[in-house]
Amino acid sequence: MTDLVVRRLLIDMAAPLPARWNGGDAFRSAFFSALSMSFPVGEQYFMDSVRAGLKELPEEQRQRFAAEVQGFVGQEATHRRIHSLFNGHLQTQGFDNELERRATRRIQQNAHLDVRIHVAATAATEHLTAIFADWMFRHPEALEGAQPRLQTLWMWHAAEEAEHCSTAFDVYKALQGSERWRLRLLRYITWTFAMDITRQTVRNLWHDGSLFQWSTWRSAARLLFARDGMIRGSYALWNAYKAADFHPRQQDTSRSAQWLQDNQQQYAVVARPA
Repeated sequence: MTDLVVRRLLIDMAAPLPARWNGGDAFRSAFFSALSMSFPVGEQYFMDSVRAGLKELPEEQRQRFAAEVQGFVGQEATHRRIHSLFNGHLQTQGFDNELERRATRRIQQNAHLDVRIHVAATAATEHLTAIFADWMFRHPEALEGAQPRLQTLWMWHAAEEAEHCSTAFDVYKALQGSERWRLRLLRYITWTFAMDITRQTVRNLWHDGSLFQWSTWRSAARLLFARDGMIRGSYALWNAYKAADFHPRQQDTSRSAQWLQDNQQQYAVVARPA
């Protein structure tokens, strides 16, 4: 069980941001903006899935997980809210969030599936975000040159993703979800998420006018495919999910916990575990 604290980030999201907000780098800005564009609809799906999973548990199990799920929902709701504000600036600049429309259709088309499928999909996605968080804390230069408030936004989000990385996984296990579907959903979510982010990043770069510039793709190669880039450097952690005895808490989250400890002035605690 994990004690999850709900925090309100104390940064100004009303001030506009430049299109190339991430240090003036076209690819880093377009890529991280695509990630942000996926968050509001994704976070809502995660909240709905885990709450639905909690309702399916026997009473004793529901009581066991109730406080953690409440904290999980609280954290994801704050992520959804602040990234909606971030995305509002992108929309003002003319960036079209086609990813959100596609993801919404997919969620609606699959709404009838067994609740365990949705919880497994959430657990798989939370594994991806935990990997992302780990990589971000090892590579803060990915946000080099961004405004301090935006660096804080992304590192806070990463820290909380690491903090609640096991909630959906544990609910899925409590629902007696099968190993076959746990691994099948990992492959499906990885492919779907990668394609969604790729398509939205390309759309963002097209709108920015930097899609066909050599510097754009040099930055992409460095960020994603360098020896310890986001993709090459995260494969081992991604692959660890396949182990029969895997648990998200096996991943080292000390960097994210330390960031939360060192940056307490950047947020206000609004809810603690009962």
